[in-house]
Amino acid sequence: MLLKAVEENLDSGVLKMKTNIGVLPFEIIKTVNDYQIIMTQGKFELSPELDQQNKKQILRALGLKNEDLDLRCPIQIASTGHSKVMIGIKSRTKLNEISPDLNDLTKLSKLIGCNGYFVFTFDSNNKDILTFGRMFAPAIGIKEDPVTGNANGPLGGYLVHHKLATIHHNNFEFNGGQGEKTGRFGIVNVKVLIENAKPSVIQIKGFAKIVFKTEIEL
Repeated sequence: MLLKAVEENLDSGVLKMKTNIGVLPFEIIKTVNDYQIIMTQGKFELSPELDQQNKKQILRALGLKNEDLDLRCPIQIASTGHSKVMIGIKSRTKLNEISPDLNDLTKLSKLIGCNGYFVFTFDSNNKDILTFGRMFAPAIGIKEDPVTGNANGPLGGYLVHHKLATIHHNNFEFNGGQGEKTGRFGIVNVKVLIENAKPSVIQIKGFAKIVFKTEIEL
């Protein structure tokens, strides 16, 4: 998305992208020297809370204990097209201390049918950032993703569902910080539109950087 905008010097506008879950719109906003991207994600879905055995195995693989958990936050799989296990904890210090057993997480992914684990906390010293998080998905070759739209987006729906969000005029908007531990910190702005007290549309917004360019010959 960003590469196309930069290479073709596109003006602000709405484009569409074909994904595994269908064609999704995304908006590019041209600024003075950069582009901001707004992407509408797929339908929000939330699975039942994981059972005690799976929960115990996930905590062990992440090096967490029951007392680390934020009890307001059930351990569940949330998705807007790409699913993540949501794990809320109390402490940002503990968040940055996590050193997961990647082999165990990979094995667990096959059992629970979810490749990503998003650990988050409300422990923030920045009034503009509601949550801090880390995302691990070794089953698909991602030891740790510095900044993850497909985790922060579903988190928005999860927070609305569990009434952990401050809603204004059927909207919930927040900033999620990620990548602090990896030294590649970024912020994802998440906006959730709400209908009948349920998440209906989830969008993520942020600035992006071009890391590399390559060509694939088919």
